[in-house]
Amino acid sequence: MAGVEQIKVEDGETGMRLDRWFKTHFPGLGFGHLQKLLRSGQIRVDGGRVKADTRVEPGQMIRVPPLDIDRKEGGPLTAKTIRGQDDGDVLRQMLLYEDDKVFVFNKPAGLAVQGGSGVVRHVDDMLEAWRSKKGEKPRLVHRLDRDTAGVLVVARTRLAAMKLAEAFRARETKKTYWALVKGVPPKNEDKISSWLIKEQTPDGDRMRVAKHGEKGADHAVTYYRVIEKAAQTLSWLEMEPYTGRTHQLRVHAASIGCPIIGDPKYFEADTNWDFPGGMQDRLHLLARRIIIPHPDKGLIDVTAPMPPHMVQSWNLLGLEESTAGD
Repeated sequence: MAGVEQIKVEDGETGMRLDRWFKTHFPGLGFGHLQKLLRSGQIRVDGGRVKADTRVEPGQMIRVPPLDIDRKEGGPLTAKTIRGQDDGDVLRQMLLYEDDKVFVFNKPAGLAVQGGSGVVRHVDDMLEAWRSKKGEKPRLVHRLDRDTAGVLVVARTRLAAMKLAEAFRARETKKTYWALVKGVPPKNEDKISSWLIKEQTPDGDRMRVAKHGEKGADHAVTYYRVIEKAAQTLSWLEMEPYTGRTHQLRVHAASIGCPIIGDPKYFEADTNWDFPGGMQDRLHLLARRIIIPHPDKGLIDVTAPMPPHMVQSWNLLGLEESTAGD
């Protein structure tokens, strides 16, 4: 880096500790070196001296002295930042894993997987940009809700698609999700088992827990554990769906009285509950990790980073990713 830089704090970095901000933007800067720069006043926020645990706010200017390390460029991928970008470029930025049979992408929250009413851009359409030399288009083998971020597996060949789809059907995959929910579940670990049915509402299709013996219902099973609680008002859950029903995790979380924060369909807050200040009112659900048999041999095991709006909430609540132990 040539000289002193003044870097503006972005909207998604509300309440982030300064040491975390540096870890995000300058991963190669050691904590000891950072402390030395802070003590000597070489790092400042809006011209004032600060400490490692100072929390930053959007619009503030951080003075960064010359460092012998590179800055991590190109901020986080979101449905907003991909607008106007070429499909192939976006797919490259989303890519977490690839080999000659499989792609695994990190789908941003807000980007649809397939087309539908009001959907202008979606992953299935974008995959046209990556047709093989034989003219074969990569194939979706499962899907994520539009507002859910995280791991999305795509097959590169017809045969790989058949094998991966069979692994999903045979429940040979392990999918792990992270969610931030309202309240605290009745148990620290539990299994949620219920029958779900789709119903039409003025706001579109919605799933609900079915009555006993109701026709057209599908059995759904989810396992969860509480990773951490925030002041008894919010909980960080790890959720594993055993079945793969539409909106399953969202309905199951709501069914135990702990709807997922920012869920536009299933979050019904009571009058005594205020949405936490500084958090974005967006679905706090991440497809964190998938372990699936490879179409040839072995296992694919891929983990996705948290989307910016969840990083912001974790920073505000002082939650540490390392607590999850995944």
